[in-house]
Amino acid sequence: MGGGGGGGIFRMFKLLPMLTSGCKMVALLGRPSKGLLSDKATTITLFGYRRGRVSLAIQEDPRSAPIFLIELPMLTSSLHKEMASGLVKIALESETRSHKKKLIEEYVWAVYCNGRKSGYSIRRKQSSDDERHVMQLLRGVSMGAGVLPCEKETAEGELTYMRARFERVVGSKDSEALYMINPDGTGGPELSIFLVRVK
Repeated sequence: MGGGGGGGIFRMFKLLPMLTSGCKMVALLGRPSKGLLSDKATTITLFGYRRGRVSLAIQEDPRSAPIFLIELPMLTSSLHKEMASGLVKIALESETRSHKKKLIEEYVWAVYCNGRKSGYSIRRKQSSDDERHVMQLLRGVSMGAGVLPCEKETAEGELTYMRARFERVVGSKDSEALYMINPDGTGGPELSIFLVRVK
């Protein structure tokens, strides 16, 4: 898919200013054809307050606890701008020399977005109250984008989310790639996430 195409779920982000509550985008998207989703597809959610940092959660199933949860060193609004271009690649690099852990168990990650280094993040051992709130609200959602109701008023603006299914490709014990599965089954992945352990 070309950089200017901006199809699928990314197009939903252009509607975010019109959304005011709840999971409205879920209703608009409808349920995707079961045939489009791999039984082994991974669920990834990007969420955060508009003027706060964005978090990334990887789940084996939308109803299960995240197997990987990290707050990225970038603002949610900045990620939305990147998504407006129609193509986003997020790379997480671990510089840990010990390979005793599984790749997703590493704690310190350098974060890159579309080739630009954003900074460093530490994988969370436990979810925060806000993160648990988001995961609970989205338990029944397989994919979608929109604005979630907040438990409390905050100066960081609305709580937005994007959730999609991803094909997970394990290259080696030191590298994995996750490619977003488009709801309509056409075009290339609009969002790709790479986890790499640098030797």
